[in-house]
Amino acid sequence: MKVLVGSKNPTKIAAVQDVFARCFGACEVVAIEVPSGVAGQPIGMEETFAGAENRARGLARLNVEQRLAADYCVGIEGGVVQLHGRWFAFGVVCIADAQMRLGFGVTSHFELPGNVAAPLANGVELGAVIDDLSGLRDTRLAGGAIGYLSRGQLDRRGLAGQGVFMALLPFLNESLFFAGRPVDQRPQTR
Repeated sequence: MKVLVGSKNPTKIAAVQDVFARCFGACEVVAIEVPSGVAGQPIGMEETFAGAENRARGLARLNVEQRLAADYCVGIEGGVVQLHGRWFAFGVVCIADAQMRLGFGVTSHFELPGNVAAPLANGVELGAVIDDLSGLRDTRLAGGAIGYLSRGQLDRRGLAGQGVFMALLPFLNESLFFAGRPVDQRPQTR
């Protein structure tokens, strides 16, 4: 099995590898950076979903154009959302199969402190804020904000893995999710 993931971020790649290997056995995961078509720091559910879908569709287009023969294309987008007067970080995963059927998954949401959330509303990416706060570099490529806030007890790889698994549910239960549903033949980005 061959799986494309729309990012060069090692935590996202590892999350995809972990989940697909668990569900399907041996698989080859190929990282190809594709644009999300949304802001560097998506705000809100719709923008974050759109970013993940755009990445999956972009990969699907490349899969066809370059004859990469991938079985699945995975887009992962991290976003923030304001709920109940507080800011939360979360991730969205969109998986497209070779037939352009889509599955979506969402990670757990975790609350962000005010001093982290304030710059996000001005377009600063969460990873940059955590880097400044922690004094570390490229935290988004390792534990991420969840790693920093959980004091290393949780990490971005595990969080992304949740979303990947949730997005695979339709493909693990095709008769429940895809029976009678028309196949989307549009592998382009929005």
